[in-house]
Amino acid sequence: MYNQVEHPAGGYKKLFETVEELSSPVTAHVTGRIPTWLRGSLLRCGPGLFEVGAEPFYHLFDGQALLHKFDFKEGHVTYHRRFVRTDAYVRAMTEKRIVITEFGTYAYPDPCKNIFSRFFSYFKGVEVTDNALVNVYPVGEDYYACTETNFITRINPDTLETIKQVDLCKYVSVNGATAHPHIENDGTVYNIGNCFGKNFSLAYNIIRIPPLQADKEDPMNKSEVVVQFPCSDRFKPSYVHSFGLTSNYIVFVETPVKINLLKFLSSWSLWGANYMDCFESNETMGVWLHVAEKKKGRLLNIKYRTSAFNLFHHINTYEDNGFLIVDLCTWKGFEFVYNYLYLANLRANWDEVKRQAEKAPQPEARRYVLPLNIDKADTGKNLEPEVIFSGPRHAFEFPQINYKKYGGKPYTYTYGLGLNHFVPDRLCKLNVKTKETWVWQEPDSYPSEPIFVSHPDALEEDDGVVLSIVISPGVGPKPAYLLILNAKDMSEVARAEVEVNIPVTFHGLFKRA
Repeated sequence: MYNQVEHPAGGYKKLFETVEELSSPVTAHVTGRIPTWLRGSLLRCGPGLFEVGAEPFYHLFDGQALLHKFDFKEGHVTYHRRFVRTDAYVRAMTEKRIVITEFGTYAYPDPCKNIFSRFFSYFKGVEVTDNALVNVYPVGEDYYACTETNFITRINPDTLETIKQVDLCKYVSVNGATAHPHIENDGTVYNIGNCFGKNFSLAYNIIRIPPLQADKEDPMNKSEVVVQFPCSDRFKPSYVHSFGLTSNYIVFVETPVKINLLKFLSSWSLWGANYMDCFESNETMGVWLHVAEKKKGRLLNIKYRTSAFNLFHHINTYEDNGFLIVDLCTWKGFEFVYNYLYLANLRANWDEVKRQAEKAPQPEARRYVLPLNIDKADTGKNLEPEVIFSGPRHAFEFPQINYKKYGGKPYTYTYGLGLNHFVPDRLCKLNVKTKETWVWQEPDSYPSEPIFVSHPDALEEDDGVVLSIVISPGVGPKPAYLLILNAKDMSEVARAEVEVNIPVTFHGLFKRA
């Protein structure tokens, strides 16, 4: 049963405490019984270093990338973690200060340089972070940790060692890419990123990375742009976090959350700013939904527009008898900035965070039905969504589905991280057809994004388990554990407890053995 509960600052902030990496995997204490078929590794990314020397990082998205791994083998579980050796991390450790500006933390100039060298350094261009703390995904036989810039970092999924930095700009025409690519069953990777063209013209490019071929050449070398979506504002691209993909179509949702490019370039160079300073809203534009044919790389000559909302995550997109069904986790108004940008300020006063969170609207799941063929009589009709889930009980984000079998196809179930005024305190399963819900929750426990793992011989969509890292500071002798739930009814199957604190993680995947 779901209960709205209070969260003391001390407990919640344990998610944002600096931890040390482990020299080798540690054995987890298992209660319950791990399914024998569950073999492989849960890989997760998140921040793990929240200050360098006396200099703090000011935002949840700024802590240096820590890669986590829970290994499952014959009913036993081990836990391992290592910092990703990005340029941002290595240089910070070497110089003992924050060297590269992050989302909400400005990196001040080297105090050892004189004023003239600092001035001329401003004209060398913007130094973009490679802090790969958001997600991890496969390309061919390789795995990459990523953030939302043009840099991704190849890692070894077995040892968690950092292999090399990769600049996407050297392979394809994008100036950044989301941390939520689509991975097709044959290994093809699709992603979207902003592109700054000639005369500062802006667009959003869909890039395709093919699966590994018989020649064993790095798939990155065969990357290509398959379609380009236009930008509604010449100097202000929308923030893009995810997009929709089906067998035949690509859906891009252009929201009113904008990045002021001129402010970004000028303020960064002349007086110092961070990424967050360059966000603004243009709610009068509403939201534009763009659709392209995936195989032909051609935009549909249809413009879909609806009232303003903000968006991080697509739940799923699929085709249905001449319509596109687009399910989204949406935020009303620009308050999402307070929720995810302001409230994630690690140095903010907890009482102020709580006050802002309580007055901000909670996210809700919406379904948009896009007709692929429109008669003239239908032109100008308001594209009103169906609200699938709403209200405090259903305020959830970080949606996951049985992606391998139902991504881009009609589906029934989604799993999400429940939010109690920004604080993640429960796990939810939702039936998108009947709106039936199941909830897991324990007092003073903060779960991470649920990852669905299908039973290898599954006959039903929800035949499998749900994995989530839970932080439980002050509740018991062990501060964190991996939770394993039955995906059908969200009942506990087992948990694997560890002796060390685990900070917040954002996204990840399950890699089968």
